Parts: sequence; C-alpha cells; structure tokens
Amino acid sequence: MAVLGIGATAPDFNLPRDGGGRVSLSDFRGKPLVLFFYPKDDTTGCTAESLAFTALADEFDAAGAAVVGMSPDSVKCHERFIKKHSLSVALASDEEKTTLQAYGVWKEKSMYGRNFMGVERTTFLIRADGTVAMIWQKVKVPGHAEDVLKALRNLAA
Repeated sequence: MAVLGIGATAPDFNLPRDGGGRVSLSDFRGKPLVLFFYPKDDTTGCTAESLAFTALADEFDAAGAAVVGMSPDSVKCHERFIKKHSLSVALASDEEKTTLQAYGVWKEKSMYGRNFMGVERTTFLIRADGTVAMIWQKVKVPGHAEDVLKALRNLAA
C-alpha cells in the first residue's frame, strides 16, 4: 500500500462516532481537520493524547479547525472513554479498519518480542480542500497537541 504523503488527497471515510450518528471527511470540507489515530481507548498514552486535544479544543475551534480521533474501538467503548475522562473531541470508530488502512496507520508492531497488527499513533492535518498539509508519525504524546495547533496556525497565516 502506498503511504499517504503531504499534498495527497486525504481518503474519505464515513464511520460511526460517539453520541450516535456518523462522521465523514466530507463533513469538514471548507475547514481544516486534525485527524489523530490512536491505538486504544483508556490506555495511558491514548488518554493523555485525547486529554491534550480536549484541553486545546477551544483554541483549535478559534483557529477554525475540527478535531477527530479515531481508533478501532467500538462506539460503546468510545462513549465510556469520553464519559470517564470528560473528553470533548469527537471519536470515530473504525472496527473494520478500512480507514486505518487507507491512511496507512494499521501496521505490524512489536512489543515484548511479539508481533501483532495495531495502530501506529499518527496525526494528519488536513486542509480545508481535503489535502494533507502535515503528518506526524510515531507520535510522542507530550507536547504533540501543542505542535499540531502551532502548525495549524502557521497554515492559516
């Protein structure tokens, strides 16, 4: 599979989300979208990342961007995660992993000598026209949401 690059058209998706309903890339045409992929609800790194994006939600909104997180967890799992941590970011559920694969984030990983398939923590900043402006791969959570916000502001400048 080809790796998605800067300037490429971001693959569309239409997935169930927390709170019922669905979310798709086309919902955000005309405004930038921060799309962050994370491995699993309610794990240490994923919780910290989701809390960081939630803490900056007003600033992303003021910059004109939407923020959506995505993992292979179920909508029910997302809803528990949101409630437990008072998250304000939308969470999309890709249990079939089609969007995870389209964005190239469903990869073979290794932990404690065991290989398995999972989500590589990655964030895409998608322009209002649906093209990829920035990609952060193998994200380290501390300071990441702030880096994305800075890139968004530079994109708008």
